[in-house]
Amino acid sequence: MQERRTNSRLLCAELVEMIWKDEAGRQRRRVANLEDISQSGACLQVENPIPDGTAISMRYGNGQFSGSVRYCLNEGMGYFLGIQFAEGCRWSRKNFKPQHLLDLKQLVKSAARRSRAKVEVRG
Repeated sequence: MQERRTNSRLLCAELVEMIWKDEAGRQRRRVANLEDISQSGACLQVENPIPDGTAISMRYGNGQFSGSVRYCLNEGMGYFLGIQFAEGCRWSRKNFKPQHLLDLKQLVKSAARRSRAKVEVRG
C-alpha cells in the first residue's frame, strides 16, 4: 500500500480518552491507545469498532483534538481507527508530546550517519 500522508507519522504509545456519540445519539467515552500521530491525524487502538465518519474528540492531559474516523480496521487484538483532525486542528510537539514517541525517519538517518562514521574511521 502506498503512503498517502503528506505529514510524517510518529510512532507513540499513550493512553488518551476518546469521546463520541453512538448511532443512537448517546455520548460514549473510552480509553484508547494512541499508536501514531502526525500533524493532521492519528491512529487509535480501541476494543470496539466505530463507524467511519463518526466525529470524535481525543483528550490528553489538559488538551484535546477533534476530528473524525476515516477508517476502522479489525486487527484481531482490537480495532485501529484512523482519525483525521478537524480543519484548523493540528498536532505539534509543543502542545502535546506523548510519553513514548519515536520518529522512524530520524532513527534511520541517525543509524546511517553512525554507519558512515564507522566506515570512515576504519577506512
